[in-house]
Amino acid sequence: MDRYRRCFTKINKKNTKNYCRPKVTLKPLQASLPSLSLPFQPNPPSSSKMSSSNDYVPVDSTTLIMDGWFHERGPLWPGQAMSLRVQSVVHHSRSPYQDILIFDSTDHGRVLVLDGVIQVTERDEFAYQEMISHLPLYGHPCPRRVLVIGGGDGGVLREVAKHSCVESITLCEIDSEVIRLSKEHLPQLSVGYGDPRVEVKVMDGNVFMAANPGTFDVIITDSSDPIGPAGVLFETPFYDAMYQALAPGGVVCTQGENFWLHTDLIKPLIDGIKGKYSTVEYANISIPTYPSGGIGFIIGTKGREGDGVRRPKRREEAREVVEGFKYYDHEVHEAAFVLPAFARKAIYGE
Repeated sequence: MDRYRRCFTKINKKNTKNYCRPKVTLKPLQASLPSLSLPFQPNPPSSSKMSSSNDYVPVDSTTLIMDGWFHERGPLWPGQAMSLRVQSVVHHSRSPYQDILIFDSTDHGRVLVLDGVIQVTERDEFAYQEMISHLPLYGHPCPRRVLVIGGGDGGVLREVAKHSCVESITLCEIDSEVIRLSKEHLPQLSVGYGDPRVEVKVMDGNVFMAANPGTFDVIITDSSDPIGPAGVLFETPFYDAMYQALAPGGVVCTQGENFWLHTDLIKPLIDGIKGKYSTVEYANISIPTYPSGGIGFIIGTKGREGDGVRRPKRREEAREVVEGFKYYDHEVHEAAFVLPAFARKAIYGE
């Protein structure tokens, strides 16, 4: 869910204008779609900062709806955009942390947008939620305690709860508005909150991990882009913090960007953490509404050698459950770690 939060951070005013308002002439939402009702008239972009970053540029996601289409643009995928046709705007507001837009699309179901970037569409969200969850969970022989950092929409919780061996699921989400609005408007994802094993902590995940060393068998970080305030999530100190919070034999899995666009970010991070983790691997999946149609995961293990999580550890036990999934199965699990030659060379130097 929190993929690409604060996507316009550390962009100067000139570049931000280019990303948000292209030179081509497009009619704004209110002029071109009088039948679409906004919950309120959006405020003009504020000059105040929403975070501690001196470079944060507030985003009004409704300004990206033009001619009846939502247009996702961002500095981490230059020269390309993803557009979805809008049926109606369900909600738009600004939390203390980010701009939140929820709209119904004509062909992709309900859509969650944070700071101008698509996080979830009902049509394909299962691909991301299943793979970021089941790769580390089936890669562990007996996961009992699971920590989810981010993921306030509840999709990862929904998937983790499908594992009967899991005894406790802790969610650390810093933005309570994402949780509240997901429960209200995204029941397909937020169903995970109803599981009695779930405990919610509205707080900084770093702080929580520091207070719980050596505790978790699996940590799943549904993280933001490596820009601005979220940049720390793509630096080695954050991975050090996750390592300290892992129990022996534990697994971490984080959103790992896209190898078509971001090998210059992926390789330095993997190089920086492979000296601490027993194994570090990169997996990739296909999901059409994410930039370039895919996204990856960085997966590390603590105190485990061999092939890491490349092969599922609980095949027979999980067979009936896996048959109910839409994207994940044991063959897809292993295939996710097979990269094209150019990506393998760029990430691993092979």
